[in-house]
Amino acid sequence: MTTAMSTTVTVTTTVNMKVNGRAQRVNVEGRKLLSDVLREDLHLTGTHIGCEHGACGACTVIVDGAAVRSCLIFAVQMEGAEVTTVEGVTPDEGLNTFQQAMQDQHGLQCGFCTPGIVVSMTSYLADNPDPTDEDLKIALSGNLCRCTGYQGIVNAARQAAGLPTHVGSAH
Repeated sequence: MTTAMSTTVTVTTTVNMKVNGRAQRVNVEGRKLLSDVLREDLHLTGTHIGCEHGACGACTVIVDGAAVRSCLIFAVQMEGAEVTTVEGVTPDEGLNTFQQAMQDQHGLQCGFCTPGIVVSMTSYLADNPDPTDEDLKIALSGNLCRCTGYQGIVNAARQAAGLPTHVGSAH
């Protein structure tokens, strides 16, 4: 009886990127996603993986200034990129303006979607400091939350933008 031996060769690529302001050099397989590299290789577990299809927004990070879904990007595409995770938008001395507003406005419950929302809204408010309620709803539409009903999140975004908060429905 003859048995065939197969050899699996794993090809990796070295990716140099800046993550949360620190230079990182990571060896990755071509098929490995940015979300997986952040969590598994760099131990930045604040980036959550939900749907793995880009629909829920839990894995949102900022790449070169734009909020993106890290589950839709291969890590090899990050050569020379600057990546900011939820850990990177959180100052050493406490919370950023939106994070504090989320706490003040009771904008979270279970917390699974929170990192993606924090990254998305921190990025959005940096580019749009005077949003309307409609703008905020559109900006939040890429982040699914199954617990809060969004009113606290909208109020948090309004507070972070220096706008009055609303009582009642976000609709």
